[in-house]
Amino acid sequence: MNIRDLEYLIALADYKHFRRAAESCNVSQPTLSGQIRKLEDELGTILLERTSRKVLFTQAGLTLVEQAKVVLREVKILKEMASNQGKEMSGPLHIGVIPTLGPYLSPIIIPALKKDFADLELYLYELQTNQLLDQLEAGQLDCGIISFVKESEPFIEVPIFDEEMYLVVPENHEWATLDKLDISLLKNKELLFLDGGHCLRTHTLDYCLSIGAKENPHFKATNLETLRNMVAANVGIALIPKLAAKPMDGIRYIPFDTPKPFRAVGMVYRPGSPLRVRYERLAQAITQIIKTEV
Repeated sequence: MNIRDLEYLIALADYKHFRRAAESCNVSQPTLSGQIRKLEDELGTILLERTSRKVLFTQAGLTLVEQAKVVLREVKILKEMASNQGKEMSGPLHIGVIPTLGPYLSPIIIPALKKDFADLELYLYELQTNQLLDQLEAGQLDCGIISFVKESEPFIEVPIFDEEMYLVVPENHEWATLDKLDISLLKNKELLFLDGGHCLRTHTLDYCLSIGAKENPHFKATNLETLRNMVAANVGIALIPKLAAKPMDGIRYIPFDTPKPFRAVGMVYRPGSPLRVRYERLAQAITQIIKTEV
């Protein structure tokens, strides 16, 4: 048994699919499948129920997955301690970022971070919030950039910036010519939202429901680009984060008057991590980049 075998097992538990798990580990499906079988032979127990449609873990498999996460987390701490013996801002850094931030934030911050911290090897992984936090807990990620949610509270949360939300409407909408909008006007209005799994859905839905707005029950989008295109097709109106508010034919973005809806964006990392100073410096650097570039 080796560390890589445990990584394969955890990936399979995360994805419940051999091909996707293999892709996440950058190996072929036969390689991953073969190593799992060797692990079963070595342990003398069945870890998986293999069917043609899905992967099911036995109780022994589930127990081993949880223990494997503990082992990888401890290995991660050892690596962090070793890394901390060198330069403070050097070596590999594996960062998770949520899909409603990644495509819009990464092009702004990555070039500047590479310039400011040339000895850091940055690796970015786009993951939905719950999956990101699971991988952070398991030691598969060093830190994450997310919009803070209740599930992130057990981690150290470092605020980076507050991102304002805009209302996006079709260009022929009655509000399309407004410079600003009073949030109270959304009362009893139907809005489009992302589907489950996105923390942005939770933030926007909770906020809209609190002011009396409603969710359009007929459409849900899997990403912000689909949401934007649905608005352009005159399907409805929606809230869009400022960084994602890119110009597009057929739509208009309207900022809100005070109070302005926003989401708190920040960095999360494991309590007790030896690389605490590294993460804090990185968060501070991103804050400054956002102030300068946005």
